[in-house]
Amino acid sequence: MNQVPQVPRLSQDQRDPGAPSDRMGGVLLNVKGLTKKFGDATILRGIDLTVREREVVAIIGPSGSGKSTLLRCLNALEYPTSGSISFRGQPAFGTVGERGFMPLAERELNAQRSQIGMVFQRFNLFPHLTALGNVTAAPMWVKGLSRDAAESAGRQLLNRVGLADKAEMYPAKLSGGQQQRVAIARALAMEPALILFDEATSALDPELVGEVLAVMRDLAQLGMTMVVVTHEMAFARQVAHRVVFMDGGLIVEEGEPEQFFAAPKHQRTREFLSKVPQ
Repeated sequence: MNQVPQVPRLSQDQRDPGAPSDRMGGVLLNVKGLTKKFGDATILRGIDLTVREREVVAIIGPSGSGKSTLLRCLNALEYPTSGSISFRGQPAFGTVGERGFMPLAERELNAQRSQIGMVFQRFNLFPHLTALGNVTAAPMWVKGLSRDAAESAGRQLLNRVGLADKAEMYPAKLSGGQQQRVAIARALAMEPALILFDEATSALDPELVGEVLAVMRDLAQLGMTMVVVTHEMAFARQVAHRVVFMDGGLIVEEGEPEQFFAAPKHQRTREFLSKVPQ
Protein backbone atom coordinates (compact mmCIF):
# COMPACT_ATOMS: atom_id res chain seq x y z
CA MET A 1 0.00 0.00 0.00
CA ASN A 2 1.28 3.47 -0.86
CA GLN A 3 2.14 5.53 2.17
CA VAL A 4 1.57 9.25 2.52
CA PRO A 5 4.90 11.07 3.09
CA GLN A 6 5.29 12.70 6.48
CA VAL A 7 7.65 15.44 7.59
CA PRO A 8 9.37 14.26 10.79
CA ARG A 9 7.81 15.48 14.03
CA LEU A 10 9.92 15.45 17.15
CA SER A 11 9.30 15.68 20.84
CA GLN A 12 9.20 19.14 22.41
CA ASP A 13 12.75 19.06 23.75
CA GLN A 14 14.09 18.48 20.20
CA ARG A 15 12.34 21.47 18.66
CA ASP A 16 14.73 24.20 19.72
CA PRO A 17 16.83 25.21 16.69
CA GLY A 18 19.60 26.19 19.06
CA ALA A 19 19.55 22.86 20.86
CA PRO A 20 22.89 21.46 22.03
CA SER A 21 24.62 18.96 19.76
CA ASP A 22 23.86 16.05 22.11
CA ARG A 23 20.22 16.32 21.01
CA MET A 24 21.20 15.57 17.41
CA GLY A 25 21.55 12.15 15.88
CA GLY A 26 24.54 10.50 14.30
CA VAL A 27 26.53 11.64 11.29
CA LEU A 28 24.32 11.82 8.22
CA LEU A 29 26.71 13.38 5.70
CA ASN A 30 30.50 13.31 5.68
CA VAL A 31 32.64 15.18 3.16
CA LYS A 32 36.40 14.60 2.97
CA GLY A 33 38.94 16.46 0.86
CA LEU A 34 36.37 17.54 -1.72
CA THR A 35 37.74 19.40 -4.72
CA LYS A 36 36.00 20.61 -7.86
CA LYS A 37 37.57 22.01 -11.01
CA PHE A 38 35.97 23.49 -14.09
CA GLY A 39 38.73 23.36 -16.68
CA ASP A 40 41.71 25.18 -15.20
CA ALA A 41 39.62 26.90 -12.52
CA THR A 42 39.62 25.28 -9.09
CA ILE A 43 36.38 26.13 -7.28
CA LEU A 44 36.61 23.84 -4.23
CA ARG A 45 40.05 23.27 -2.72
CA GLY A 46 39.63 20.45 -0.22
CA ILE A 47 36.41 20.69 1.76
CA ASP A 48 35.91 18.70 4.96
CA LEU A 49 32.37 18.93 6.34
CA THR A 50 30.23 16.77 8.61
CA VAL A 51 26.47 17.15 9.05
CA ARG A 52 24.57 15.33 11.79
CA GLU A 53 20.93 14.30 11.84
CA ARG A 54 18.59 17.15 12.85
CA GLU A 55 21.40 19.68 12.49
CA VAL A 56 20.99 23.01 10.69
CA VAL A 57 24.23 24.18 9.08
CA ALA A 58 24.35 27.69 7.60
CA ILE A 59 27.04 28.35 4.99
CA ILE A 60 27.97 31.98 4.44
CA GLY A 61 30.66 33.77 2.48
CA PRO A 62 31.28 36.15 -0.42
CA SER A 63 30.05 35.51 -3.93
CA GLY A 64 32.34 33.14 -5.80
CA SER A 65 33.58 31.39 -2.68
CA GLY A 66 32.28 27.97 -3.81
CA LYS A 67 29.16 27.73 -1.65
CA SER A 68 26.71 26.83 -4.42
CA THR A 69 29.19 24.48 -6.09
CA LEU A 70 29.55 22.62 -2.79
CA LEU A 71 25.79 22.19 -2.52
CA ARG A 72 25.55 20.97 -6.11
CA CYS A 73 28.21 18.35 -5.35
CA LEU A 74 26.24 17.24 -2.29
CA ASN A 75 23.27 16.40 -4.54
CA ALA A 76 25.24 15.03 -7.53
CA LEU A 77 24.25 17.94 -9.75
CA GLU A 78 28.01 18.33 -10.14
CA TYR A 79 30.53 15.52 -9.74
CA PRO A 80 33.62 16.17 -7.61
CA THR A 81 37.09 16.16 -9.10
CA SER A 82 38.55 14.44 -6.04
CA GLY A 83 37.67 13.64 -2.45
CA SER A 84 34.70 11.73 -1.11
CA ILE A 85 31.12 12.16 0.06
CA SER A 86 29.43 9.60 2.25
CA PHE A 87 25.75 9.58 3.14
CA ARG A 88 24.49 7.45 6.01
CA GLY A 89 27.87 5.77 6.11
CA GLN A 90 27.88 4.73 2.46
CA PRO A 91 29.71 6.27 -0.52
CA ALA A 92 27.39 8.79 -2.14
CA PHE A 93 26.73 8.91 -5.89
CA GLY A 94 29.93 7.13 -6.94
CA THR A 95 33.68 7.02 -6.38
CA VAL A 96 36.70 8.99 -7.53
CA GLY A 97 39.34 6.90 -9.27
CA GLU A 98 42.25 7.31 -11.66
CA ARG A 99 39.84 8.21 -14.48
CA GLY A 100 37.97 10.75 -12.40
CA PHE A 101 34.54 10.43 -10.84
CA MET A 102 32.69 7.20 -11.64
CA PRO A 103 28.99 7.68 -10.88
CA LEU A 104 26.67 4.96 -9.73
CA ALA A 105 24.21 3.39 -12.12
CA GLU A 106 21.32 5.76 -12.89
CA ARG A 107 18.80 3.88 -10.74
CA GLU A 108 21.07 3.85 -7.67
CA LEU A 109 22.08 7.46 -8.27
CA ASN A 110 18.44 8.60 -8.37
CA ALA A 111 17.62 6.60 -5.25
CA GLN A 112 20.37 8.37 -3.29
CA ARG A 113 19.55 11.76 -4.77
CA SER A 114 15.90 11.38 -3.71
CA GLN A 115 17.06 11.38 -0.08
CA ILE A 116 18.72 14.78 -0.47
CA GLY A 117 16.23 17.45 -1.48
CA MET A 118 17.28 20.78 -2.91
CA VAL A 119 15.63 24.20 -3.03
CA PHE A 120 17.12 26.50 -5.64
CA GLN A 121 17.49 30.25 -5.83
CA ARG A 122 15.27 30.49 -8.92
CA PHE A 123 12.46 28.11 -7.83
CA ASN A 124 12.74 25.79 -10.91
CA LEU A 125 9.02 24.95 -10.86
CA PHE A 126 7.40 23.29 -13.87
CA PRO A 127 5.45 26.16 -15.46
CA HIS A 128 2.87 23.83 -17.06
CA LEU A 129 1.91 22.23 -13.73
CA THR A 130 -0.16 23.70 -10.91
CA ALA A 131 1.29 24.14 -7.45
CA LEU A 132 -0.18 20.77 -6.49
CA GLY A 133 1.09 19.22 -9.71
CA ASN A 134 4.62 20.40 -8.96
CA VAL A 135 4.47 18.87 -5.47
CA THR A 136 3.00 15.54 -6.59
CA ALA A 137 5.08 14.94 -9.73
CA ALA A 138 8.17 13.34 -8.17
CA PRO A 139 6.32 11.11 -5.65
CA MET A 140 4.23 9.71 -8.51
CA TRP A 141 7.00 9.39 -11.11
CA VAL A 142 9.90 8.36 -8.88
CA LYS A 143 8.30 6.67 -5.86
CA GLY A 144 5.25 5.23 -7.59
CA LEU A 145 2.64 6.78 -5.31
CA SER A 146 -0.92 6.66 -6.58
CA ARG A 147 -2.41 9.97 -7.66
CA ASP A 148 -4.82 9.96 -4.72
CA ALA A 149 -2.05 9.33 -2.18
CA ALA A 150 0.28 11.87 -3.78
CA GLU A 151 -2.41 14.56 -3.93
CA SER A 152 -3.49 13.95 -0.35
CA ALA A 153 0.11 14.32 0.83
CA GLY A 154 0.67 17.26 -1.50
CA ARG A 155 -2.28 19.19 -0.11
CA GLN A 156 -1.01 18.58 3.43
CA LEU A 157 2.40 19.95 2.46
CA LEU A 158 0.96 22.99 0.73
CA ASN A 159 -1.08 23.65 3.86
CA ARG A 160 2.08 23.37 5.93
CA VAL A 161 3.77 26.10 3.90
CA GLY A 162 0.64 28.28 4.00
CA LEU A 163 -0.55 27.69 0.44
CA ALA A 164 -3.56 25.40 0.81
CA ASP A 165 -5.67 27.86 -1.19
CA LYS A 166 -3.15 28.03 -4.06
CA ALA A 167 -3.08 24.32 -4.97
CA GLU A 168 -4.71 24.75 -8.38
CA MET A 169 -2.78 27.88 -9.39
CA TYR A 170 0.07 27.87 -11.90
CA PRO A 171 3.51 29.30 -11.02
CA ALA A 172 3.03 32.36 -13.25
CA LYS A 173 0.10 33.41 -11.05
CA LEU A 174 2.10 33.11 -7.80
CA SER A 175 4.41 35.62 -6.19
CA GLY A 176 8.10 34.79 -5.87
CA GLY A 177 7.68 33.96 -2.20
CA GLN A 178 4.75 31.67 -2.96
CA GLN A 179 6.70 29.93 -5.72
CA GLN A 180 9.59 29.32 -3.34
CA ARG A 181 7.24 27.88 -0.73
CA VAL A 182 5.86 25.52 -3.39
CA ALA A 183 9.46 24.53 -4.15
CA ILE A 184 10.01 23.73 -0.46
CA ALA A 185 6.82 21.65 -0.37
CA ARG A 186 8.02 19.84 -3.50
CA ALA A 187 11.33 18.99 -1.84
CA LEU A 188 9.52 17.73 1.28
CA ALA A 189 7.24 15.50 -0.80
CA MET A 190 10.09 13.03 -1.37
CA GLU A 191 10.60 12.62 2.41
CA PRO A 192 14.30 13.52 2.19
CA ALA A 193 16.68 12.96 5.06
CA LEU A 194 18.44 16.22 4.19
CA ILE A 195 17.40 19.41 2.41
CA LEU A 196 19.88 21.76 0.76
CA PHE A 197 18.88 25.42 0.36
CA ASP A 198 20.90 27.37 -2.20
CA GLU A 199 20.32 31.05 -1.39
CA ALA A 200 16.60 30.38 -1.33
CA THR A 201 15.67 34.01 -0.57
CA SER A 202 18.18 35.93 -2.68
CA ALA A 203 15.92 36.19 -5.75
CA LEU A 204 12.97 37.53 -3.72
CA ASP A 205 11.81 41.07 -3.15
CA PRO A 206 12.65 42.10 0.44
CA GLU A 207 9.03 42.00 1.61
CA LEU A 208 8.74 38.33 0.50
CA VAL A 209 11.88 37.06 2.22
CA GLY A 210 10.23 36.71 5.63
CA GLU A 211 7.53 34.30 4.50
CA VAL A 212 10.11 31.85 3.11
CA LEU A 213 12.39 32.14 6.14
CA ALA A 214 9.38 31.43 8.39
CA VAL A 215 8.82 28.10 6.62
CA MET A 216 12.52 27.25 6.95
CA ARG A 217 12.44 28.09 10.67
CA ASP A 218 9.45 25.79 11.09
CA LEU A 219 11.29 22.94 9.38
CA ALA A 220 14.28 23.48 11.68
CA GLN A 221 11.98 23.32 14.71
CA LEU A 222 10.50 20.07 13.41
CA GLY A 223 13.97 18.53 13.26
CA MET A 224 14.67 18.59 9.52
CA THR A 225 18.37 18.29 8.70
CA MET A 226 19.29 21.30 6.60
CA VAL A 227 22.35 22.80 4.91
CA VAL A 228 21.55 26.41 4.05
CA VAL A 229 23.65 28.68 1.85
CA THR A 230 22.40 32.11 2.84
CA HIS A 231 23.09 35.82 3.05
CA GLU A 232 20.54 36.17 5.86
CA MET A 233 22.76 36.63 8.89
CA ALA A 234 19.82 36.80 11.32
CA PHE A 235 18.66 33.37 10.15
CA ALA A 236 22.16 31.94 10.53
CA ARG A 237 22.51 33.46 14.00
CA GLN A 238 19.08 32.46 15.33
CA VAL A 239 18.29 29.14 13.64
CA ALA A 240 21.53 27.36 12.71
CA HIS A 241 23.33 25.04 15.07
CA ARG A 242 26.59 25.73 13.22
CA VAL A 243 27.81 28.46 10.88
CA VAL A 244 30.41 27.74 8.20
CA PHE A 245 32.31 30.57 6.51
CA MET A 246 33.76 29.85 3.05
CA ASP A 247 36.15 31.92 1.00
CA GLY A 248 38.27 31.02 -2.02
CA GLY A 249 36.96 27.47 -2.19
CA LEU A 250 37.93 26.70 1.41
CA ILE A 251 36.19 26.50 4.77
CA VAL A 252 37.95 29.30 6.63
CA GLU A 253 36.09 29.01 9.94
CA GLU A 254 33.09 27.30 11.51
CA GLY A 255 31.47 27.35 14.91
CA GLU A 256 28.31 27.70 16.94
CA PRO A 257 26.48 30.94 16.08
CA GLU A 258 26.97 32.66 19.44
CA GLN A 259 30.73 32.24 19.31
CA PHE A 260 31.01 32.68 15.55
CA PHE A 261 29.30 36.07 15.41
CA ALA A 262 30.50 37.44 18.74
CA ALA A 263 34.15 36.46 18.49
CA PRO A 264 35.23 35.13 15.08
CA LYS A 265 38.73 33.72 15.21
CA HIS A 266 39.94 34.34 11.68
CA GLN A 267 40.75 37.80 10.32
CA ARG A 268 39.06 37.04 7.00
CA THR A 269 35.85 36.12 8.85
CA ARG A 270 35.99 39.38 10.80
CA GLU A 271 36.45 41.34 7.58
CA PHE A 272 33.45 39.67 5.96
CA LEU A 273 31.14 40.11 8.95
CA SER A 274 32.09 43.77 9.25
CA LYS A 275 30.72 44.39 5.74
CA VAL A 276 27.39 42.54 5.90
CA PRO A 277 24.21 43.61 7.72
CA GLN A 278 23.86 41.86 11.05
